[in-house]
Amino acid sequence: MNHYKDGLNRINGVSRREFFRDVVLPASAALAAGGVLAGCGADTGSGAGFVTDKRTTGTAVTDMVIVRNGEPEELVRQALQKLGGMQRFIARGDVVLLKPNIGFNRMPQQAANTNPDVVREIARQVLDAGARKVIVFDHTLYEARNCYNRSGIARAVQDLGVELEYAEERKFVDVDVNGQFLKTWPFYREVLAADKVINIPVAKQHSLAQYSMGMKNMMGVIGGRRDSLHQNMDMALPDISRFLRPTLTVLDAYRILLRNGPQGGSLNDVATVKTLAAGIDPVAVDAFGCSLFDVDPARIGYIRTGQEVSLGTMNWQGLRLEEVSL
Repeated sequence: MNHYKDGLNRINGVSRREFFRDVVLPASAALAAGGVLAGCGADTGSGAGFVTDKRTTGTAVTDMVIVRNGEPEELVRQALQKLGGMQRFIARGDVVLLKPNIGFNRMPQQAANTNPDVVREIARQVLDAGARKVIVFDHTLYEARNCYNRSGIARAVQDLGVELEYAEERKFVDVDVNGQFLKTWPFYREVLAADKVINIPVAKQHSLAQYSMGMKNMMGVIGGRRDSLHQNMDMALPDISRFLRPTLTVLDAYRILLRNGPQGGSLNDVATVKTLAAGIDPVAVDAFGCSLFDVDPARIGYIRTGQEVSLGTMNWQGLRLEEVSL
């Protein structure tokens, strides 16, 4: 399988989609009997993943934006404007996969899933930046069409020409993760094939992870026995995000789930804080998210590990940061 690993040497010169087409798909065909694909991610030791940032070298730009006191669409618009616009991240012709949290058969008011208006505005901005195709995907915990519909996300994007992808077991491809904990694991084919992945989690309390934000949301791109990772979540979550690091993480905190997560149910468990954070550092975005719950991010194992393995920094205040109040 050396030719798959050789593909790593040219990732920086080709798009994620080209790499998947030229390296992963041939490997998938060759190993259809049950082999493992290697080299789908960039050098996991660097934590660089497939991030693409089209800024000019040496240009002072913002790494993270926090916007408060607005409605969902305006929160997104202001955050992206301060980051330099969606065109900073999306090239004309890109295939872009949006990864909201759509895991639960809950209404938007229950704050178990990403706010549909946040997803809509991000999809619109990605299309306006010239993306050829936008795919919305999550590996849901309940029947996918019910979750997509009740979350409001299917309806929110229906007039934009966005594709809704419902997970099919045959599309999970075993890959060589080379992580601290995960060595091989099945990832969803369309996620690997996309040029860019934008992670759009909702901020909420979680019974096992303590809090679910960006890194936890990336569990929705993998298959296999996900429940078996719960006892090793502090290592597994950074491994997933290092292997398949999002181009951008947009944390929806318009409504947050304070208790009884991850799926909640009672509106008494929900707080409306009208906040959104967006940034290129997944650890920093999650660390900021902890502040919404008055929690020290160093207390959250996977966030602490994310910093230890150089995925990002918990010191979000130390980044090139802008805060906006509408």
